[in-house]
Amino acid sequence: MRSVRLSQNRIARLLDRRQPSPWLVLGGAALLVGLLSGAGVWLFETLIHWSAHLFGLFGEWLAPLGVGSLALVTAAGGLVVGLIYHFLIGAERYQGVAGIIESVALGGGQLRYWRVPAKTLAAALSIGSGASVGPEDPSVQIGANLGSMFGQWFRLSDERVRVLVAAGAAAGVAAAFNAPIAGVFFALEVILGEIAGAALGAVLLAAVVSAAFTQAVSGPQPAFSVPVYPYHSALELPFYLGLGVLAGPIAALYAHLLQQMHDLFHAWNAPRWFKPAVAGLLVGSASIYLPQIRGVGYDTVEAILNQAPLPLMLLVALGLAKLIFTPVSIGGGFLGGVFAPALFIGAALGGAYGIWIDGFMTRVNLEPASFAMVGMAAVLAGAIHAPLTAILLLFEMTNDYRIILPLMFAVTVSLLLSQRIQRDSVYMLSLARKGVRIERGRDVEVLEGITVAEVMETRFKSVTENTTLTEVAGLLLQLRSHGLPVVDHAGALAGVITLQDIEHGQNQAAGRALTAGDVCTRDLLVAYPDESLGAALRRMSTRDIGRLPVVARQDP
Repeated sequence: MRSVRLSQNRIARLLDRRQPSPWLVLGGAALLVGLLSGAGVWLFETLIHWSAHLFGLFGEWLAPLGVGSLALVTAAGGLVVGLIYHFLIGAERYQGVAGIIESVALGGGQLRYWRVPAKTLAAALSIGSGASVGPEDPSVQIGANLGSMFGQWFRLSDERVRVLVAAGAAAGVAAAFNAPIAGVFFALEVILGEIAGAALGAVLLAAVVSAAFTQAVSGPQPAFSVPVYPYHSALELPFYLGLGVLAGPIAALYAHLLQQMHDLFHAWNAPRWFKPAVAGLLVGSASIYLPQIRGVGYDTVEAILNQAPLPLMLLVALGLAKLIFTPVSIGGGFLGGVFAPALFIGAALGGAYGIWIDGFMTRVNLEPASFAMVGMAAVLAGAIHAPLTAILLLFEMTNDYRIILPLMFAVTVSLLLSQRIQRDSVYMLSLARKGVRIERGRDVEVLEGITVAEVMETRFKSVTENTTLTEVAGLLLQLRSHGLPVVDHAGALAGVITLQDIEHGQNQAAGRALTAGDVCTRDLLVAYPDESLGAALRRMSTRDIGRLPVVARQDP
């Protein structure tokens, strides 16, 4: 730790002497984060390979014990992971992707980056020993912690540290799935909670650099090689509607089981290092009968997408087993992600649904495997509540854009149903259970204790109903604002006029001189001084607006 602090001080002194542009520092840091994230994820995947080889040798040594040796291998992996967590990692304030989201929203992106090597090793051993977890959470951890590290070393503001953390998360996803576009949207939708223009440049740069490194060392090929599944006509959409209706509740159940298993293991009065071994024994025992659920499961997913002759009931069993034993693995203490298992669940159950549909709709030219592809994105979107990330991730992992309409349709239906059943995503649910509810990158539970009257702007410019549109446009330009309140002759709020109102009015003017009163919006969404900021923010989020006029409740 002392050497780290010395390095921080040297970098800070160098920046103080040189005084480079803040944007140059942020861009340089984003480039470093992207490059090192790509290298870190590549090293992580190498560790997974060697870990799987090591546990494979261990399984061969245990082979004389019979089929039960498979369960002992995963249990042994759990024991090693538990000991690493106990001795090298310890208790953490911010855990997993949910912890990164919480840190960005509440902690200025300040992560304990020095713990990443131990966590990366534990995650590689988790996957290599057969736990039902994915590689994306550790990959995001690598990138996000690198972003936090450089932000702290360069002594950047909290806002820029948050940007670098998001950039690192994008780089991690880009490297893990060879999907830079999905990485960018993951950072914006999940980590930051909104598409912020100031952050976009750094996030894009880090994702591109990370993906370029990954393609240089591993090749440009997509994660899955699949045949062409054409979309024939709109007559197919009702079948994909059914898939979305199936995927939404499954995604909600997946999020619920993840939290329930976490609570179950947490309530068990046993040493923390021992719990992953028990979880490993359970997962390993199930994998004796369904070995496909071990590890990431991409080989099985690719087989389903390539129409391997897997029976319908086997696909159902695989999907349900993954749905159950991924929460057991993560709740028990294995380190890993929920992305890859969600893709596996969607592929298995979507493939089963496609076989079932094809069995009684013989006159319709349907490809059962295309339902598996769409099911992957539908379950993922319903689980993480990030539809653009799910859609783009599937496109980049399969390199197939032909089935976009059914894909978007099923994802939308799944997302709406999942949110209706389970308000919070797999990440936000654990935060909500701690009393932290984040919307658009802000903790709205904290804002419940602050009233609008405490923070509202009381000194502001306004225009009257008789002000001409030319005068309003000039004032907006002078104030660098997009809108102004409009008051009547008595000084009461009459409406709000925006640049869009002015443009629309000028298009409809037909030579007439219009005033602010002619074009302003009068049907207003307002806030009240005595209500909480959280309530006002939720109202703004519903309509996706950036400001609200504040009026007294007794005003008509």
